[in-house]
Amino acid sequence: MFPRLAKTRIETALERQPAVVLLGPRQVGKTTLALEIAAGRDAVHLDLERHQDRQILQEADLYLAEQAGRLVVIDEVQLMPGLFATLRGQIDARRRAGHRTGQFLLLGSASNTLLHQSAESLAGRVSYQELGVLNLVEVGQGALNTLWLRGGFPDAFQAGDDSASLSWRRDFIRTYLERDIPQFGPRIPAETLRRFWTMLAHEQGGLLNAARLAAGLGVSGQTITRYLDLMVDLMLVRRLPPWHRNAGKRLVRSPKVYVRDSGLVHSLLNIPTLETLLAHPVIGGSWEGLIIENLLSVAPQGTEASFYRTSAGAEIDLVLDVPGRGIWAIEIKRSTAPKVSRGLHTAAADIGAQRRFLVYAGEREVPMNGDIRALPLPAMMARLTE
Repeated sequence: MFPRLAKTRIETALERQPAVVLLGPRQVGKTTLALEIAAGRDAVHLDLERHQDRQILQEADLYLAEQAGRLVVIDEVQLMPGLFATLRGQIDARRRAGHRTGQFLLLGSASNTLLHQSAESLAGRVSYQELGVLNLVEVGQGALNTLWLRGGFPDAFQAGDDSASLSWRRDFIRTYLERDIPQFGPRIPAETLRRFWTMLAHEQGGLLNAARLAAGLGVSGQTITRYLDLMVDLMLVRRLPPWHRNAGKRLVRSPKVYVRDSGLVHSLLNIPTLETLLAHPVIGGSWEGLIIENLLSVAPQGTEASFYRTSAGAEIDLVLDVPGRGIWAIEIKRSTAPKVSRGLHTAAADIGAQRRFLVYAGEREVPMNGDIRALPLPAMMARLTE
C-alpha cells in the first residue's frame, strides 16, 4: 500500500456531494483506494466486470433502494451506461430522506466516456476526481530513478527487479490492446494500435505531426486523430496544448504529446535498465514527461497546463495557470548543473509569468538571474502544494 494523495481529496468530495466519479487508467490503484475509503464507512462494493455483480444491478432500483444510507462503490461503471439515469433517481430519493452526501463512489477507466455518460444524468450531483500513477511524493524521494525507469503503476514500480517490472508492463500493454481498448470504441487492429503507441513513445514530448504518423501507419489523418482521442480518453496519453492567449507572436499551434507513464514509454521502446535509458535518444523527452506528470499530479484543482513556443525559438516547457497564484513558467532540464536557456527569459516576459522556475536533476535549490529559481523535482512539487 502506498499513501495516495488523492485520498483526502476524494473523502472531502464525498462529504460535499452525493456522488464522486474517480477516473484513472486500469491497474492504477482505483479499487484499492476505494476499498480503503469504504473500510471506514458502512459500504458495499460492486464490480461490473463480474457477471454476478452485473446481475445484481439488473433490477438496479430495487437493489440500490435497499442500500440507502450506505456508500455504494461501483467499479468500471462505464460498462453499464444506462445505470446513470437510475443513480439520478436514487440520489434524489435519498436526498429527500435526508441522505444528502457520500452516497456513491463510481470508478471508471475512460474519462471522456464517463463524463459524457454522467454529465446529463448527474449534473449538479457529482464531483469528478482523477487518480494517476504513483508520484514521487507517494513513493519517496529516494526512489526517483526507479520511478522514472519503471513508471508509476504500483505493480510495475514495486516488482522484484527491473526485469519483472518490464515483464509486467509488457503484459499490461498487451492486455490493453487485445482486451480493454476494444470495449471503448470501434475495433482497431491491436498491432496497428501498438505501432501507433510505439511511434508516440519515440516522439515523446514532440509536437504532434498527424500527417507523418498517418504516413507511417498507412492511414488517414482523421484516423490518427481518432486513435489519439482514444488514448487520451483512456488516460494513457497526454495532449499538452500550446499557450492559447494572444502574445503578439507567431506561436506554434500544434499540441505536444506524451505517453503519460514513463515506464510504458520504456517498455514500448524496449529499454530494460537505467543504463540503457541514459544512453537512449528518448532520455530528454522521457524525463520531461516524468516531471510534467508529477507536477500536474499535485497541482491545485483548476490549474491549466500548456506549453509556449514561438517560431523564433522562445520556449517554455510547461506553463501553469495556477488559480489565485498566477502564471508559472517552468523549464525542465535533465542536467545536474542548473543552466537556463536564453529563450526562457523572453518567453516568460511574453506571457507575463509571475513566477519562473527551472526543474533540474540536481539536489539543491539555487537562485538564478531574472528571478528564476532552480529546483529539484521534490522542491517544485512542494511549491505547488503550499
